[in-house]
Amino acid sequence: MSYADHLFIKMCQDILDHGVSTEGEKVRPHWEDGASAYTIKNFGVVNRYDLSREFPAITLRRTALKSCMDEILWIWQKKSNNIHELHSHVWDEWADKNGSIGKAYGYQLGVKHQYKEGMMDQVDRVLYDLKHNPYSRRIMTNIYVHQDLHEMALYPCAYSMTFNVTKDPDSEKLVLNAVLNQRSQDILTANNWNVCQYAILLMMFAQVCDMKPGTLLHVIADAHIYDRHIPIVKELIARPTYDAPTVKLNPDVKDFYQFTRDDLIVENYVTGPQVKNIPIAV
Repeated sequence: MSYADHLFIKMCQDILDHGVSTEGEKVRPHWEDGASAYTIKNFGVVNRYDLSREFPAITLRRTALKSCMDEILWIWQKKSNNIHELHSHVWDEWADKNGSIGKAYGYQLGVKHQYKEGMMDQVDRVLYDLKHNPYSRRIMTNIYVHQDLHEMALYPCAYSMTFNVTKDPDSEKLVLNAVLNQRSQDILTANNWNVCQYAILLMMFAQVCDMKPGTLLHVIADAHIYDRHIPIVKELIARPTYDAPTVKLNPDVKDFYQFTRDDLIVENYVTGPQVKNIPIAV
């Protein structure tokens, strides 16, 4: 199996076996029929993926990797908060009549801030530091901006990235690592989607900064499985698994702002059947 399968199965089984139920508590999410959406949850789940060994896509079912890249480019490259600039429909339920999700996600990454070196947004600040001061311990982003929360259609779930550069003794190239912090995650619908998104982001940043992709550390404060997802998860983690796919980027792209989803190359991705009609709590 892929290592991502191993971690996913282990994480899900641990939540099923030892998770705390929120049933009967006052919870915000609800199902389409109006019923409260309860969860079983674990606090403080930490998963580590070594991108130098394999790409962290699960094979239990297919993760739409091109769509993952499209959404991460929507947030980090286009710095957009309008779903009309996104090819998928995962954000439709949170958008207003004009397609906006408010001052969330890409909006925050596009806000320019004053630094000693000049005005930059958070993405350009990361790229600047990786190229000019790679051993800095201050290379990070944050989109959980309290003053703007009231103008966000959805509070950011994956809210912070911290980048850290190391060096292998037998290589001239530096290694780019990152920590993804997430306050909350719907494990069935979003876990591998987010892992693959930020793995691709790390790969893109490494390529344009002439580095090698290293470790993606994923920290989830509230890792949960919704009550109506439990039978789906049990069936999913009992499936056969396969080897991880080969995932690469077009090596000719040297500017982060020139990447498109067509620059993602996916080979030998063998998976189980897709899980359809998953109920979504909102």
